[in-house]
Amino acid sequence: MCTTICDYSLQSAKSRPAVVGDKLVTHNFGWGTVGFADLKGSRTDDGYPCQVAVCILPGTEIAFDEPVKHKFNYPDNKTGDSIAIFRQTDKGYERTHHDTLEFPNGEQVKLTHLLPGQYATVLQLPATPKNEVEEEEQRRVEYAG
Repeated sequence: MCTTICDYSLQSAKSRPAVVGDKLVTHNFGWGTVGFADLKGSRTDDGYPCQVAVCILPGTEIAFDEPVKHKFNYPDNKTGDSIAIFRQTDKGYERTHHDTLEFPNGEQVKLTHLLPGQYATVLQLPATPKNEVEEEEQRRVEYAG
């Protein structure tokens, strides 16, 4: 498991922290939550395939192979952008999805609203925080289960 928990609804999923160059896929983890999974996947101790959730730090830059598609913005369900910065929003609310992508035009889309099966690469992780404000911006929301 990661030392930083992914979005609240993925607390029971196997997870690991993201690294630069990771190849990821948007994946429906089956709890009403879409998140990033390791494209390679992994195997359980019994040899069964499973998806490992990849935890992203706020401020991480991600490039998708194509413009991002999500459940809203009909008729085409696309943002028009393929580069995004990972953010966390609504930090004051415990039982809500926090993981969000922010696009160059300022549009924000909750990660759980993305359509599954989209491929992305981690371009860069956030810089090491220089002060308490930057450190707080990068801190992931963590709530006791």
